[in-house]
Amino acid sequence: MRLSYGQAGIGELDADPFVSFADWLRQAHENPIIVEANAMVLSTVDSELNMSTRSVLLKDISQGGFTFFTNYSSRKAHSIDVNPQVSVLFPWYAMERQVSISGLAHKVSREESQSYFATRPWASQIGAWASHQSAPLASRAELDQRFDGAAEKWPAGSVVPCPAHWGGFRITPLSIEFWQGRYSRMHDRVRYERDNSTSDWVIGRYYP
Repeated sequence: MRLSYGQAGIGELDADPFVSFADWLRQAHENPIIVEANAMVLSTVDSELNMSTRSVLLKDISQGGFTFFTNYSSRKAHSIDVNPQVSVLFPWYAMERQVSISGLAHKVSREESQSYFATRPWASQIGAWASHQSAPLASRAELDQRFDGAAEKWPAGSVVPCPAHWGGFRITPLSIEFWQGRYSRMHDRVRYERDNSTSDWVIGRYYP
């Protein structure tokens, strides 16, 4: 299995990595082949140094970070509680591109979580109440029963409160790398790294 990548490389990127990322995200979203351009692969490490990986959805790139929402009782949330160092990857294969980010994840404010929860579709809100994410489940029927019970408590059209066990994490990046596939495996890699002394971004190119 071998694919020959295209000719296009990475030109000049903005001095601000968030500007560059927003541009690449927009292009990925506009690409009809890419499904859920905001899907990112999140890796965490727990207290016993076990690594786990899953896909989550990016919901915001403001306030100097990358925000996603989840169940605070989930495996990923417990891992972040003990080890906030995480990495995420946006694999835009159809464009022969990827962006990898390393940084520290911390919970957003309760107000921000509630504000976003209020914008979710009703069924997604009910699902947040129905699921004990990452806990053992006896059967699918049990999950369906919990969903039906929450739906009965908060019928469609009613205001569903944000669960205390649900909210957001914001990843403050320490490094952001843009990767573009090129011919003969001569790929382009451009990395932004945070200067600890000045908090400025330092941009460098790296061998593929």
